[in-house]
Amino acid sequence: MSRKDIYQDKLQIDYFSDSYLKFEEDFYRYSAMDVPLTFLTDDILREMAMSQKNYFKLNKHNSKDGRDHYFYFKVEFSKTEVGVRRFEYESHSIT
Repeated sequence: MSRKDIYQDKLQIDYFSDSYLKFEEDFYRYSAMDVPLTFLTDDILREMAMSQKNYFKLNKHNSKDGRDHYFYFKVEFSKTEVGVRRFEYESHSIT
């Protein structure tokens, strides 16, 4: 079974929430990548779930300012759906 299959339909983010819109705004402010965030979101969520972390790092090689950026999320497990995790963007920091 592939990593994609393990987390299929188990990782969720509300693309229409204020928190996601803030995440999108912050990501585009600092990212130098040409790939739209929409194409990266599933991979970002999957990597956070696999590493059991509530953040992901945009490394300095992919940022506009040459610094590492961390994007933090609140992760909640669904009380009604087994194995489902919901991600809500909280904040950003720079190192």
